[in-house]
Amino acid sequence: MNKIEQLFGLSGKIVIVTGASSGLGLSMAILLAQCGAKVYGFSRRGVPEKELDVELTGEIIFEKLDVTDNEALAQKFKEVADANNGTIDVLVNNAGVTIKKRAEDFTVDDWKYIHDINVTALFQCCQKAYPYLKMSKDIGRIINISSMASFLGFSEVVPYSSSKSAVLGITKGLAVEWAQDNILVNSVSPGWFPSEMTQGVMDENRKAKILKRMPLHRFGKPEELAAMIGFLASPAASYITGQDFSVDGGALAYGF
Repeated sequence: MNKIEQLFGLSGKIVIVTGASSGLGLSMAILLAQCGAKVYGFSRRGVPEKELDVELTGEIIFEKLDVTDNEALAQKFKEVADANNGTIDVLVNNAGVTIKKRAEDFTVDDWKYIHDINVTALFQCCQKAYPYLKMSKDIGRIINISSMASFLGFSEVVPYSSSKSAVLGITKGLAVEWAQDNILVNSVSPGWFPSEMTQGVMDENRKAKILKRMPLHRFGKPEELAAMIGFLASPAASYITGQDFSVDGGALAYGF
């Protein structure tokens, strides 16, 4: 194995990616498998939205799972660990939802739906993975997907912004608490990437404003986000924890 493979390869690693059947989650799962990992892609759909036509060094096993079902979550994580010598090496918490409404029109049920998936289920995934990540032969990793909405105000998605700000707090808290338990915890805040969720909150007027505000003046490509996930999962990132990484085309750096 050459130095590059030692630093960035994921051969033999056991990885779980939630929300992995489509969009950015599927792109993450593919890249991690291309780096050699055995990836378990969990989603409510349970199958990829499209047939995979890429060559994988590792493999992807797609399975159906509702991350808000705490009992099913515990069982599924145990099954993965039991099938792989009792360990899980990497957890990517990607599953997330939003609803577009004016703040005054959100219901309690809307708020609960968003936070149940984006916050509570994410934390429960971390809890369920904890005993197995501790047993990683390398260093266990948790990579939480946050958002630019953790840092910037966006209209008509206030509960989503709240939930993603919570992800940052969870990330930093777990990074400190689990630092001596062989686990690194980081988050990634994507900018604007093509996905079902972003398309649902973007009309042509908003699209023009977004592109104008980004220094790179273009949307991100899914593989550009997946590359950051691959890095944080790799041996090259062994001295990084409690950090958030913005992959946003420079949007957060934009001033007036």
